[in-house]
Amino acid sequence: MSAFDPDSDLSGDVAFRLMAASFVRLFGRHALLDQAIDWLLAHGYQVVRLDASAWIHEEDLHTAIAQALEFPDYYGRNLDALNDCLSDVTAFEYGARREATGLVIVFTGYDKFAAYCPDVAQISLDIIAAQARTAALFGHRMC
Repeated sequence: MSAFDPDSDLSGDVAFRLMAASFVRLFGRHALLDQAIDWLLAHGYQVVRLDASAWIHEEDLHTAIAQALEFPDYYGRNLDALNDCLSDVTAFEYGARREATGLVIVFTGYDKFAAYCPDVAQISLDIIAAQARTAALFGHRMC
């Protein structure tokens, strides 16, 4: 099952345009991000918003993501555990709703977090992108 119908006109599909080049995207203007979020919500996407502007430690990222995606109590709060739990999210074990068109994780203020923890910030996005690619193989839209 493909994540998008190849016979559909996808020219106006914001999600397709977002995911076509990469499963992680940077928005330079808040207005464009807000427009994209509005479109995604109107089309049945589950949008999880996380404000990273106050995060200064890796633990802050893990706490926020674990809470937002309903990670289990045994979540190890490290990058390997993040990868493992996001794998479970792609399989709909928790954090993602099957009835939603897809799952979109939106970070705002991520540049501020990246200034404090650049390696963790980059690796976290790489993990999200890798898990989103895997999800797409099974028809689950995630970015």
